[in-house]
Amino acid sequence: MVAFWQQRGRRQENGGLGSVIDGLGSVFDVLLANARLVLGVSGAAVLAIATLAVKRLIDRATSPRDEGDPKAEQKSLEESWQDLALIKTTPKSPKKQRREDLSEPLLSPARPLVPGEAPNPRGCSAPLGAPQVKSSPLCCLTLQEKLLSHSSHLAVPEIQASLVPQLARSICTQLQNFLRSKFPELPFGRLFLSGALLDGLEVLAADHIHLMLPVVLDSGLWSLISGEDTVVRNPQYWMIKRIDLGYFPRGCSPWDRFIVGRYLSSSVLNETLHKLLVASINWPAIGGLLGCAIHPMVASQELKLEVKHDQVELNITLFPVVEMEDKVLLAVPPEGLVENLWLESFYRAEVSRMKELDASDSGARQLCLRILNGVCRSQPSLHKLGGSPMTHVILHLSDTATDWAEESLADRFQQVLEELVASLEKGVLPSYFNPKINLFSGLLEEEIDEMGFVLYRAISEPEVLL
Repeated sequence: MVAFWQQRGRRQENGGLGSVIDGLGSVFDVLLANARLVLGVSGAAVLAIATLAVKRLIDRATSPRDEGDPKAEQKSLEESWQDLALIKTTPKSPKKQRREDLSEPLLSPARPLVPGEAPNPRGCSAPLGAPQVKSSPLCCLTLQEKLLSHSSHLAVPEIQASLVPQLARSICTQLQNFLRSKFPELPFGRLFLSGALLDGLEVLAADHIHLMLPVVLDSGLWSLISGEDTVVRNPQYWMIKRIDLGYFPRGCSPWDRFIVGRYLSSSVLNETLHKLLVASINWPAIGGLLGCAIHPMVASQELKLEVKHDQVELNITLFPVVEMEDKVLLAVPPEGLVENLWLESFYRAEVSRMKELDASDSGARQLCLRILNGVCRSQPSLHKLGGSPMTHVILHLSDTATDWAEESLADRFQQVLEELVASLEKGVLPSYFNPKINLFSGLLEEEIDEMGFVLYRAISEPEVLL
């Protein structure tokens, strides 16, 4: 140690860069001399390797260069990079194992040896009884399983399913009383509710319901004329004509006030009821009595009420309905100048036929319809396919496909998609109850193309619709 301090004093007298470098070298010597005591054997070895590399760099920096050797500088740089690499590749000292670590299971157990394979000297086997981590295979569900799983997520909460009919019936009673007091001379029938929620069909959401207002006509004063025999040439619509005006002049029927050109006008009747809903009924008072807020839709052409309750938001649509000659006609005129047309509704027949078929063979038609309506609800481009068009496709398919058990749901779902694509290619979907009626007649060509494109892609991979 005395010799070290004597040598350090002589180097300090020389001054300059050499003295600084010699000082660093002396520090390294002291560190190496005491490293074993402080760091142990492995730590001292690591420090020695690193110190040796740094000292080489210092020696090259201070040693005179050979000016005659053009490669001397390049050689010195290469040796410097090698020394730095030596520092980077120096193995780290193993972490000291704690006592509590011995009780923890290994996360990655050793791979069993394959016969003929040399053992890995660095590998360690898992302790006996340690849990084995197995990679679970990908869960691949069939289309049948995906359809059943998807249908389970479409259920309506029970509280909404019970609250909506109760709330709608209360509003129905209030409206009925008001009509009788406002128009005692008009023979309106008893209001009743309609919709999938009340007709036993599985619904997607309890957010809308229909309120049917019967218009009672004297069959001796009125008759039906098919839309095929009118200028619209559409068998889906009908006209209600006032007859025998020579014997029973205007005024004999209380509905004569709604006649336009000898025909009962659905538009005039709707306009009268719309003014009634918007301006005459005290909905805030009725809503306060029922514990909800009721707002008539002023801008809508439909007779619609918006109902907001703490637990549900509901749309109620009012439909004047005429039942004559086994026909159910709604006051829903088409857009345009024709205001005397009534739309024929097949909803009651659709529900009856669907239930009848499912009851005869324990079929899953209603379940399939529910899933398809859910698809149309979630796909904006398919909105207009939901409801009646989808029902008629299933009814058509029931005439040819006899196996509608739940086990065949995937096959029937695939078939419905194929039938829809074929119908969209033609632009024609005949009504199940009247083949002359094309249920696609109200769609634009662009809408048909978009629907066909979406469903055509889904035929090869129906799961994309779910």
